[in-house]
Amino acid sequence: MPTLTSHIPGQIARFPSPRLWLAGLALLLLAGCATQTPMDEGGRQAGQWERQQAQVEAFDTWTLIGKAGLRTPQENVSANLDWNQTPYYFRMLISGPFGGGRSVLEGREGRFSLTNSEGRFEAETPEALMEEQLGWSLPVSAMPDWVRGLPGDHSSYQLETDELGFPSHLAQDGWKIDYRDWEQFEDMWLPRRLVMHYDDVRITLVVNQWQTNDN
Repeated sequence: MPTLTSHIPGQIARFPSPRLWLAGLALLLLAGCATQTPMDEGGRQAGQWERQQAQVEAFDTWTLIGKAGLRTPQENVSANLDWNQTPYYFRMLISGPFGGGRSVLEGREGRFSLTNSEGRFEAETPEALMEEQLGWSLPVSAMPDWVRGLPGDHSSYQLETDELGFPSHLAQDGWKIDYRDWEQFEDMWLPRRLVMHYDDVRITLVVNQWQTNDN
């Protein structure tokens, strides 16, 4: 209902004092600050991860270009990764010291192979294949989910989130994954740096570039 305001002739209109005006302005400013969505210095906002999670889950065909560092009590080495992933096939080019020069790991329909300067080798799992031929292993079976900030749906897990609701710590399959940094790619926030621990093995993965794979 409209509000009616009356004015009696001869009566002096009274206006709020300057002090009241300043108090009201301060309250408005505080209210404005309280309603702003929390944001970090990188631009991530509270609620973004929840809204984009279905989009990230559907992003299952991609190329990741980055660098992985492996640290154990015996060694501390790194290698470059060029990783092409689809729902039915993956190809990971590993080049550098802990790749033994240049190794290509591939998987399709449950068959896995690793090709390097010494030949082509096969095994039942990519982890066993890497361990046999390289002497170390990445958690390849679970990493397609983990590198996108998602837990795998094959086993139980524990997930912690930061103050903005983004994954900060994931524990699954004996591995502990810490998400240290994020970057925006095609309207999605994806991990840029993550650290994976298993017993005394520490693997740091830095993503230099995400790409859409149209193959």
